[in-house]
Amino acid sequence: MPLHPVIAAVTGRIVERSRLYRAAYLNRLADSIHQGTQRSALSCTNLAHGFAAFPANDKLILKQQKQPSVAIVSSYNDMLSAHQPYEHFPRIIKNAVREAGGVAQFAGGVPAMCDGITQGQPGMELSLFSRDTIAMSTAVALSHNMFDAAVYLGICDKIVPGLLIGALHFGHLPAIFIPGGPMTSGMSNSEKSRIRQLYAQGKIDREGLLEAESKSYHDAGTCTFYGTANSNQMLMEVMGLHLPGSAFITPNTPLRDALTAQAAKRAVAISGQGDAFTPVGQVVDEKTIVNGIIALLTTGGSTNHTIHLIAIARAAGIVIDWDDFHQLSAVIPLLTRIYPNGEADVNHFHAAGGTGFVIRELLDAGLLHEDVTTVMGKGLRAHCCEPFLDGDKLVWKNVPTVTGDEKVLRPAAEPFAPDGGLRLLTGNLGRAVIKISAVKPQYHRVEAPAIVFTSQEEFMHAYQDGKLERDFVAVVRFQGPKANGMPELHALTPALGNLQDAGFHVALVTDGRMSGASGKVPAAIHVSPEVLAGGPLGRVRNGDMIRLDAEAGTLQALVAEAEWERRPLARVDRSSNVIGMGRELFAMFRSSVSIAEEGAASFGLPHLATPSSPEINQPNDAAEPFSDEDTHVQQSI
Repeated sequence: MPLHPVIAAVTGRIVERSRLYRAAYLNRLADSIHQGTQRSALSCTNLAHGFAAFPANDKLILKQQKQPSVAIVSSYNDMLSAHQPYEHFPRIIKNAVREAGGVAQFAGGVPAMCDGITQGQPGMELSLFSRDTIAMSTAVALSHNMFDAAVYLGICDKIVPGLLIGALHFGHLPAIFIPGGPMTSGMSNSEKSRIRQLYAQGKIDREGLLEAESKSYHDAGTCTFYGTANSNQMLMEVMGLHLPGSAFITPNTPLRDALTAQAAKRAVAISGQGDAFTPVGQVVDEKTIVNGIIALLTTGGSTNHTIHLIAIARAAGIVIDWDDFHQLSAVIPLLTRIYPNGEADVNHFHAAGGTGFVIRELLDAGLLHEDVTTVMGKGLRAHCCEPFLDGDKLVWKNVPTVTGDEKVLRPAAEPFAPDGGLRLLTGNLGRAVIKISAVKPQYHRVEAPAIVFTSQEEFMHAYQDGKLERDFVAVVRFQGPKANGMPELHALTPALGNLQDAGFHVALVTDGRMSGASGKVPAAIHVSPEVLAGGPLGRVRNGDMIRLDAEAGTLQALVAEAEWERRPLARVDRSSNVIGMGRELFAMFRSSVSIAEEGAASFGLPHLATPSSPEINQPNDAAEPFSDEDTHVQQSI
C-alpha cells in the first residue's frame, strides 16, 4: 500500500523545516565517531581510571581496545514499582555482553520520579524538569567516552524522553532501550475510577480509597493503564528502539530476562565493532519522529508526548509542532481502546495482539513509514512480530492476522474511530491541544462562563464548598513551565467527572498538563504561550463566556476584541512555588524554559555554523512579564 499522501506531505514539510538543523546535527554526529573503539582516544591514565575496579578478564578486554564496551544507563530505584525490576538487569546485561565478546559497564544512574506519588503535591513541580535533568545525567554518564554503544533502562513518564534526549546528544553511539514491563493486572481501571469519584464525593473514606488503590498498584512493573509510561513503550517500539514485541512483557519472567539478554547482545552487534553499526542519531530521523506521532495517535496515547516528542525531535535537529500532530490525527484511525480510552489495560492489549499487530496494520494501510532504520536494521516490517521462548531459545513469530479481542484492538479497516482524537485548538486564548478519544461526542463543544483559578488547590476548595454545581469552564492558569514547572492537574479529574455526571456542562482550560490519564472531561491543555510568557489566558476574567469547540478547533473568549486587547494580564504571587521540596534548585529551568509547543525544554536545536541562519533553535526567550513579588489579582467566584 502506498504511503498516505497526508503523511508524505507532513513528513516533507518537517524535512524542509528541519533541513539546516538536521544537517548541523548529522555533521556533529559524524565528527564524534571515532575509528576503532571510542576509548582508544583516551590516554593511558584516563583508561586506567576507567577500568581500575573491573574483573581481570573484563579489564584485559578493555586494555586491548578491540572489543566494544557497552554503557548501562539506568533509572533503577526500589521505591517505584516500574523501576524496581531494573535491580537485576545489569547482571543479565553484563553476562550477555561477555558472551558476545564485549564488556558492559554501569555508566551511571539517572533520577526517576513518579507522578503517581507526587500528583497534587509540591514535588510535582519538579516533574517536567526532571526530564531535562535526566538528559543531563545521561550526558554525565556517557561523558567518560569509554563506550561504543549504550543500553538504556527506563520506562516511566519523563524518564524515557530524558534518556532519549541524552542519548541523541551522543548520537554517534548506538542505543537500545530495554523496558521493564507492566505489573500484572489488578483491580479494573473502571472500578478504580468509580471509587476515586466516590471518594471525591465524600461517600467513602481514606481507608477505603487506599485499599482500592493498593489493589490497583500491587506489584512490580508499570501501572497498567495507558498513561505516559506505557505510551513511552509503544513509541520506543514503533520508533525502532526496542527489540520487537518487548514493551509489555511482565517483569521477573523468563521471557523478560531473555529479551534483556538479547537486547544486550544486539547492542554489541550494532556497535562500531559489530557487523551492523547503527548510531542512534541516524535511527531517529524525520520519518521515525512521524512514526512516533502516528503511534501516539492510533493508540490514544498520552498528551504529554505533544511536549516530549517535540523535545526529542529537537535533540536530533528536527522541528515539529502541533500542526503536525493535528494534520496527522485527521487521517490516523484509532485502533485501540485501552484505559482511559476504554476498559482494558495494557496486558489485555498485549494479549490481543499488541504492538506488532498495530505496526502491521498501519504498514499494510500505508499509514507508517516502513523504510526506516531500527535497531534490528531491517526496516519497520521486522517489528511485526512477538517474542516467545522455545525451550531456552528466544524466537519471534508473526503476530496473528486477526485481533484477539475486537473490544481492545482492531484492524485498520475497522477502527474504533476514523481519526486519532487529538486536536489543535486555536483562538484568542492561544494554542492548545485536546484529546477527545475518551470524551463522548456531546461534550466535544462546551460554551459556558469562566471561573478562574490560579492553583488546583483553589479549584478543589471551591468544589468541596459546593460552589461549582453549575455550567462553567475552569480556567486554571499560572500552571505553565515558567510559573511552577507545569505540573499535571490529573487530581482535578474525579471532581470534574462528578460534575459532568451530574448533568453540568464543564470543561478545563489550562496552561498546565493533564497527562496520559486525560479522560472523559473536555480539557484544553498546554495553552501556549503560558501567561508568564505573555499568553492571553491572563486576560480571562470570571464570567467571560468561553467557547471550547473540539470539532471546529476553536478556543475562544467571547469578549469584544477592543476590550480584550485593553485588558492587562493578571498577576500572581508565586512565592509559594519557588521554595521548598527542592523547587529552589530548579529556578534555572523556570527562567530559561521554552513554551510548551517548543517542548517546554531547556535545550535548543543544534547550533548552526552560519550566523545568518534563522533563530528558531533556542528556548523561548521572551522576557517574563511578572516577577515573583507581583501580587495576585483576587477574583471572587
